[in-house]
Amino acid sequence: MGGMVNEVRVNLKRILECAFKDINNNGIFHADKLPEFVVEVPREKGHGDFASNLAMMLAKPARMAPRRIAEIFVEHLNEEIKSDKQDGSFILLDRVEVAGPGFINFYLNPAWVYETLRIIETEGNDYGRVMLGSGKKVQVEFVSANPTGLLHMGNARGAALGDCLASLLDFAGYQVTREFYVNDAGNQIENFGLTLEARYLQLLGQDCPVPEDGYHGLDIIQTMQGFVDKYGNKFLSAPGKVRRMVMINYALEEKLREIRNTLFDFGVRYDVWFSEKDLHESGAVNEAVAILKEKGHIYEKEGALWFKATEFGVEKDEVVVRSNGVPTYFAADIAYHKNKFDRGFDRVINIWGADHHGHVSRVKGAVEAIGYDPESLDIILMQLVRLFRGTEIVRMSKRTGQFVTLDELIEEVGRDVARYFFVMRSADSHLDFDLELAKSQSNENPVYYIQYAHARICSILRQLDEQGGRLPQAGAVDLALLKEEIELDLIRKMADFPEEIASAAESLAPHRLARYVHELAGLLHSFYNSHRVIVDDAALSEARLVLVMSVKTVIKNALSLLGIAAPEKM
Repeated sequence: MGGMVNEVRVNLKRILECAFKDINNNGIFHADKLPEFVVEVPREKGHGDFASNLAMMLAKPARMAPRRIAEIFVEHLNEEIKSDKQDGSFILLDRVEVAGPGFINFYLNPAWVYETLRIIETEGNDYGRVMLGSGKKVQVEFVSANPTGLLHMGNARGAALGDCLASLLDFAGYQVTREFYVNDAGNQIENFGLTLEARYLQLLGQDCPVPEDGYHGLDIIQTMQGFVDKYGNKFLSAPGKVRRMVMINYALEEKLREIRNTLFDFGVRYDVWFSEKDLHESGAVNEAVAILKEKGHIYEKEGALWFKATEFGVEKDEVVVRSNGVPTYFAADIAYHKNKFDRGFDRVINIWGADHHGHVSRVKGAVEAIGYDPESLDIILMQLVRLFRGTEIVRMSKRTGQFVTLDELIEEVGRDVARYFFVMRSADSHLDFDLELAKSQSNENPVYYIQYAHARICSILRQLDEQGGRLPQAGAVDLALLKEEIELDLIRKMADFPEEIASAAESLAPHRLARYVHELAGLLHSFYNSHRVIVDDAALSEARLVLVMSVKTVIKNALSLLGIAAPEKM
């Protein structure tokens, strides 16, 4: 699998390679070897279907102006097109032209795109799959929110990005594992315990303030009310440490259950829930520190153990074990990343909030120090989300009293819209989420616009069924009847789908897929508004039915990767 665009690109590269040999052998110019060059789709339609920079790459070794080299290639190739070799290499080429400083532009016979419709029909739900990953194992770790409260907008964006990226990588030929790192150890859990204890005592009528650096959400009060309902004042006289441990275990179980349920409602299902606590209890944290010490990357200062981060390009060294003997969060992070690579992942991807920017180089340095390739670790930093209702910023939540939760967002706008809005911009772009736009059923709402395109096609197919018609097979239809510019644009756009999957997966950019399916839907709407599918001309009807069925398949495949439904009615 790989699509017609890639197939044509490979063929054009082969044609250029053969032309280079012929031209070189004829002594028109001489270069010792063929340089690296590309054949790509030009941004502007007028520059052909494909273009190559070969002439410009040859200019230096051939000691000739790139435009003159391009003219030599174009003259040679146009002669070949006229005669067409017996192997049919040039059958799809209409003409070749020189452009600009020396681009070689290829113009193809429109018939080349028709094969795309046959491929889509054959591959169906698998159309667009590529083998970019060649079965390599990839882990995508995302959300990993502290299990001390409810999921907020930042967590929601991370959930959508991580899940869509994982689906995209799977479709691009990787073996993907989705993982949630449960931060159930360390300072935040101690503060969580103190907060729970304060709320418990308050509910039992005692004056006990919540610590300043504790958790102030209203949901904590609700959690402890449930605890009181279950246990009453049973732990009022228990030693503080024992009481807090019982409460922590109770609250963590509840919070993790709520996080799992919320993410499940958001369409996110993890393969692994990994506990930080287990890292400590298994000795993995101490083992990681010992390995770094053995390799000479640890030194002692003021009773603490420090990682020589500056040896790996980091601004300053970092403490891994405090003077009181307690490992830092950074030490646990080192152990966790060692564990990831020990499990055999070829590539590890983390999605973090932009506030973790300073942590990136530290972790990469530690990965290298442990003995793994830091280039195998990709860290995507995700910018903030601002929630708007019209022109007003929304900050408050009825449930937490602080921030709007993912549960509340899903309830208000629905899963499909929320997921699309969170991935429609690059992760490194700030995101303004407009609740009014998200709820609108208009073409301004990109999710409605895309889903409506799919539903429109389903309506056409129902109409065909009501008329007693049958769905045609692409191989039995005269696809050459699809001559209108918008028809060819639609097919050409669908031909790009496998390439778009490969590019989005390679650049870890699911927003490219969101943009692609929106553009495809736009072409479908333009076609629908100007042309009827079921017409008196039976042959044309069949060709157009094949066309719209293909569009339906590609929209559905793209939406599936984004975790969004493809409704048949709107």
